[in-house]
Amino acid sequence: MTDLISLVERAASRWPTRAAWRFDPGQTLTFAEISELSAGYAQALRDKGVEPGDRVAVMLPNRAEFPLLWLALARLGAALVPVNMKYRSADTEHLLTDSQAALLITEDSLEALKPEPGFDQQPVDPAAIVNVQYTSGTTGAPKGCLLSHRYWVTMASSLVQEFPHLTDTDVMLTAQPFSYVDPQWNVVAALIAGAELVVLDGFHPSTFWADVRRHRVTYFYCLGAMPNLLLTNPPHPQDRDHAVRVVQCSAIPPTRHAELEARWGTPWFEAFGMTETGADIRVGAQEHDELVGTGCLGRPAAHREIRVDDAGELLLRGPGMFDGYLGHPAPWRDGWFPTGDLARLDEQGRVYLIGRIKDMIRRSGENIAAVEVERVLMDHPGVRLAAVVGVPDEMRGEEVKAFIVGDVPETDLREWCGERLARFKVPRYWEFRADLPMTSSERVAKNLLS
Repeated sequence: MTDLISLVERAASRWPTRAAWRFDPGQTLTFAEISELSAGYAQALRDKGVEPGDRVAVMLPNRAEFPLLWLALARLGAALVPVNMKYRSADTEHLLTDSQAALLITEDSLEALKPEPGFDQQPVDPAAIVNVQYTSGTTGAPKGCLLSHRYWVTMASSLVQEFPHLTDTDVMLTAQPFSYVDPQWNVVAALIAGAELVVLDGFHPSTFWADVRRHRVTYFYCLGAMPNLLLTNPPHPQDRDHAVRVVQCSAIPPTRHAELEARWGTPWFEAFGMTETGADIRVGAQEHDELVGTGCLGRPAAHREIRVDDAGELLLRGPGMFDGYLGHPAPWRDGWFPTGDLARLDEQGRVYLIGRIKDMIRRSGENIAAVEVERVLMDHPGVRLAAVVGVPDEMRGEEVKAFIVGDVPETDLREWCGERLARFKVPRYWEFRADLPMTSSERVAKNLLS
């Protein structure tokens, strides 16, 4: 299992008639149909003039054609450039120009692209690039990560061979846009495990658990603001009436971790990864109970090495990472990838994040981690979403500014923070909004805040 196409053909051979993808709303496809249709789209793209090494942008909602086109391009030796459906002229133009995409496929142009028979599959190079996957752009313009077959196989196979040990009895679910990496690694992991993958048209907090129950989901991954949004729904008599055995989540709110588990009656496991590096660090079953509410990321996956340098930055090394940024210098430091995250290790080698290097606020000589202030704010029951940034200040260098989504007076939040944080960490400036700009990975786009 070294490339995406060998995974497709293996799954089609082992489980030909089993439901592989269930789009809600949309099609349900078997593993055999995925093989047939991805080959048919490969032929159609070849007829359109797509050649090995080309980059093709795809801007589609969560429908079966998105992953089918991704696999079709992989068959051809071409690369997918996923484009977020929320993008408009400027951000779309940046991706198309930067990637030098040969073709853009949208819902309108998709109608003219029909699967065709007769595709002759050539040998696939595991090192070939299959994605130019743009970063979320939380601190600047998105950069295109070059992702190979090997990247995806390494990431996904670790979820089968290691925790959470996905198998052909699992029903996985994803609610992220397919322009983001999460649904894509879900596709690959399901191909390896023989699991069914349920794909929602988006993340809808009020109906999410009803969908989980209806599809008898056993596993899902979420991130960002999703846990807090789920907790905004009132308790339901059927909260524990589901089949979920594992939830993996990035940035579980520590003070609400136990609440999440108590309400839905299933364990939530912290996991850390990046577009550049794949799946890197996770909490496993044996240490789960000890680490609930600690914010601990866990230990590195078997394929990943970690270290924290003298400046406190988390560095990663190992196989299956990206091949660099398109058109930008390689970021490696003697074979190590600098994450930009500040971290510490405990006596057992487990990882705890402290903050982002670029997310540190320097106020009157004091370093303030924005994430620390944000966590305190998010603990307030009246706050739905919070983001903290540094703003220029002539006297102090930088001041702390908080952006808040929620129904709570500023005076209450000042008092709340003052009781829990050093005085110099309490935000001086406050701005209340109906919502905040978000990246495709459900993180606040701080570069758009001022």
